[in-house]
Amino acid sequence: MRTTKLEDLRAANAPADAQEYADGYEQADLAGKLAELVYNLRRSASLTQTELARRMGTTQSAIARLEGAGHVPTLDVLVRLGAATGTPITLTTELGHAIHLSSA
Repeated sequence: MRTTKLEDLRAANAPADAQEYADGYEQADLAGKLAELVYNLRRSASLTQTELARRMGTTQSAIARLEGAGHVPTLDVLVRLGAATGTPITLTTELGHAIHLSSA
């Protein structure tokens, strides 16, 4: 069996559009971080996916998609997440500007 180095695979299968690839990677990274946030807030509030979904006015499968990094949640979803878990959600820039999305 022949082995191939990761660098060789990347070179042979380089994306046609490097910027599109970088954007996609960044989007997936953000989805992953927010998925972890949703999961941690739900667990901290001792809620099941079904109970969180009921409190947020959505479905259990939508919560599963959020926790599985299926997509990046909208600001509205983050507001409802904060309210449903009793957790204030604040969006803060590196310059220190903050917007309180929910006061829980």
